[in-house]
Amino acid sequence: MMARLMQVGLFVLLVAAILVGVKMMYPGATTMAFGTETRKVPIPAPVVDEHGAAYEETAVLAGGCFWGVQSVYNRVKGVTHTVAGYAGGSKKTANYGAVSSEQTEHAESLKIVFDPKVVSYGTILRVFFSVVHDPTQLNRQGPDVGTSYRSEIFYTTPEQQKIAAAYIAQLDSAQVYPKKIVTRVSPLKAFYDGEAYHQDYADKNPNNPYIQVCDVPKMAALKVQFPDLFQEYHGH
Repeated sequence: MMARLMQVGLFVLLVAAILVGVKMMYPGATTMAFGTETRKVPIPAPVVDEHGAAYEETAVLAGGCFWGVQSVYNRVKGVTHTVAGYAGGSKKTANYGAVSSEQTEHAESLKIVFDPKVVSYGTILRVFFSVVHDPTQLNRQGPDVGTSYRSEIFYTTPEQQKIAAAYIAQLDSAQVYPKKIVTRVSPLKAFYDGEAYHQDYADKNPNNPYIQVCDVPKMAALKVQFPDLFQEYHGH
């Protein structure tokens, strides 16, 4: 955690300087996040989605630092529980120290338990591609660089695999992004819970500079793009 905060310190200063300069030159400039214009409306909904699912489901997604991913899904109606953790590697290396070395196959990931009668798996992915991260960045998100910050969907059922693959193809075909999506779609072999201090980190540390720069804009974007889906978070 300390390594990440030290790494992002210079990034925060750089971003602040850039934003001040942009504001001075262009007072009406649109808010920017990691060089990408903040969307006012969400990306198109998936054409292929689940319908009428009756039982609680689990999704596992990796989209950069799990602090920000968790802060978004904690605010999505229909999500009943989230856990920050690791997926893609072995149990032996499923700890923050090892994963941060970028020598494991793990990605910082989020386990999302949700009620499909309230929010579909396709909508979970729509939020993922709209506000959680930039799916065209390979092995990085913003200031965080390495394979542990990659974009990956770990499916838990064949239907989830079908929906994820179809949605990526749909978005690429429509050229929703200026570059091709690099998100992997892989079977979930295992998910390992992250350390206790990582859980709800963004909500417990709202004034942390990293959270202010990297994660608060994501929460705001969720509220703007998905007002009917947004809910305030008061803890599990």
